[in-house]
Amino acid sequence: MNTDKMTPTFIYTFAASQDEHSLWGLEMRSLFGQETDSFIMKSDLNIDPNRSPFIKEQIEVMYEGANMADILKQVEDIVLHEETFKVIFVKINDLSEEDKIPYEDRRLMERDLGLHIDAEADVHNPDHVFGFVTLGGRWYFGKYRTNDAVWLLHMKKPRNYSIALGTRLARAVANIAVPNPIGVQAIDPCCGIGTVLVEALSMGINIVGRDINPQIVQGARQNIAHFGYTSEVTFGDISDINESYDVAILDMPYNLFSTTTPEEQLSLLRHARRIANKVIVITIETIDDMITEAGFVITDRCTANKRSFARQVIVCS
Repeated sequence: MNTDKMTPTFIYTFAASQDEHSLWGLEMRSLFGQETDSFIMKSDLNIDPNRSPFIKEQIEVMYEGANMADILKQVEDIVLHEETFKVIFVKINDLSEEDKIPYEDRRLMERDLGLHIDAEADVHNPDHVFGFVTLGGRWYFGKYRTNDAVWLLHMKKPRNYSIALGTRLARAVANIAVPNPIGVQAIDPCCGIGTVLVEALSMGINIVGRDINPQIVQGARQNIAHFGYTSEVTFGDISDINESYDVAILDMPYNLFSTTTPEEQLSLLRHARRIANKVIVITIETIDDMITEAGFVITDRCTANKRSFARQVIVCS
């Protein structure tokens, strides 16, 4: 049994397409300080699975053992009184293909575990959901949480913009910028319709927005209010910002009709450097030399693919 309350253990499973692996890796390095080649990982960090578009499930480990017999014995200690429960076999694990457990055997294992818990099972509306999984040759059992994919709801904004970041990318970028929101003040100085703002605010990140287009500013305010969040979104140029922030998220302006010159891009970067200690730059161009000229050091990066083009997400300090 995991009895050390000072060092809890969590098991996470992940889901990411091949095109998303680079972005997923950068988000993992930001949130967990590590990444994994598989879709399952153990960590002592308690990350809300709803934060990431790539976290699928979380198990807060209560018991662990060398085999299922160890788990069966330990779950007999669970006391739920009149409350109900459900047990889920977590299908994502590190078993080899030849060792994968068939569906029928997984259901039998769930039922066997359920019979060792002295409480009433309820598969439809349980008071408690438990999960169990194998990883690294050991078995783990604990409180189970799944991702509610709230960013999918945020796709249905009242105001949209064709070249805005997708909600999955925006959510990952917010996590890369602010892995731990406590005491952090962030800004999106070219916020557009507020896609990053909505994702960040939904995760409890303290962030404000700004844009040089007054109609776009109104759209961002409308989108934020639509989802029940509040944040200051101001109209104006980044050069007029006098406040200092812990981190800025700078989505470099672009489209087929963009008139932003290299000089103006460099100015944006320099002002971002002036107002924030850390800056996440999102760009469809390779601008490493420009980033260096603005006074930044690139500390991490990834590529986020979208149909016919790719965005670079660059962590700068």
